[in-house]
Amino acid sequence: MSSWAERLENPVSARLRDPATSGYAGLVLGALAAFLSIPPIMTRSVTWPILVGIVAAMLGIWTVTRGRRRLGLGAIVTGLVGLGLGVLATHSGTGNLNAVFDATLIAQMFASATPLTFGAIGGMFSERSGVVNIGLEGMMLMGAFWGVWGADKGGNWVVGLLVGMGTGAVLALVYAYFAIHLRADQIVGGTAVNFLALGITGYFFFQLYHGNYVSQGVSTIPNVHLGFLSHGHFGRHFLGPAIGNLNLMIWVSFLLVIASYVVVFKTPIGLRIRACGEHPRAADTVGINVYAVRYGAVILSGMLAAIGGVYLSDGFGGGTFNDNMTAGRGFIALAAMIFGNWRPAGAFGAALLFGFSSALALKLQVYSPSASTLFNVLPYVLTLIAVAGVIGRTVPPAADGKPYRKQ
Repeated sequence: MSSWAERLENPVSARLRDPATSGYAGLVLGALAAFLSIPPIMTRSVTWPILVGIVAAMLGIWTVTRGRRRLGLGAIVTGLVGLGLGVLATHSGTGNLNAVFDATLIAQMFASATPLTFGAIGGMFSERSGVVNIGLEGMMLMGAFWGVWGADKGGNWVVGLLVGMGTGAVLALVYAYFAIHLRADQIVGGTAVNFLALGITGYFFFQLYHGNYVSQGVSTIPNVHLGFLSHGHFGRHFLGPAIGNLNLMIWVSFLLVIASYVVVFKTPIGLRIRACGEHPRAADTVGINVYAVRYGAVILSGMLAAIGGVYLSDGFGGGTFNDNMTAGRGFIALAAMIFGNWRPAGAFGAALLFGFSSALALKLQVYSPSASTLFNVLPYVLTLIAVAGVIGRTVPPAADGKPYRKQ
């Protein structure tokens, strides 16, 4: 029979006693404490949210005592917040809960997260090469206006998508010239690009459409109808409303996350991009053209951000445009990229989280407009928590934002 010492040396036991395991388990249980009281589980007793929230907080305390202070504090806060939200949900009417937490919430989450995903992945390519792209907001705005204009005048949404991508690429090229060749301050240059895009789109919107809404009948990006998902009780009430009629660009964003991971981490060109962002001098020494790689990455980021803008106006917006339509989504995409630690899956997860908070804010209007407005602040609060390193330290590429001078 094994001794207690031998049992404690078991790899499974050692893994369970690892403070990182207990910390992340506390985060998961803290979230679970809140979700226990909402559909589809919807327990009406306060016992379970309180019990699970306390266990999450205790795991956080254990993690803190084992040296992982930030992670442990994050688990404690998540447990207590989850406990409070779970108890609050038990005092809400079941009708309101079912109206807020239904299958369409998932569809709205994906719809809100898609422009953020394109912008965040684009920003990741740029910053992985060593160039901070604050101008994502402006590039997304250019894509939104010129994409719907191209679809209107070209008679096809594909034309609008190509026109939007082209304008995003041109604006990114302008920014890349100042940031890479002229070695201008990248934060100031990106801010200037945002103001430039705001002025260009505002001027041409007035000149081409007299400041009014785009005319009706614009070719819009279609939805992908998956009728087979609506079969059966579960399909009719959940799968069909959730993912059975999503916009084409939402599915493209899913593929983009996978493709960007493969390109950045599994291909030679991805290795070159990361080398230019980590140690451009060493990359130059082995024959990599740092300027060319950075130009390509910045232009690609502009094109991807512009695609997010085209989706916003010609997909999600149904073929419409208004001044400053992006409303800060480029900056939120930048925050998602930082939250995701400059990795595709992490950026996508952060975009989903931000999209969920936006979708939930719309649904919370059944309770009160003030609660809806307050919930829109959540993405920014989560970004501050991530940047502060409460839940793991975010580490940018070593040469990110540093101009390179060839010798």
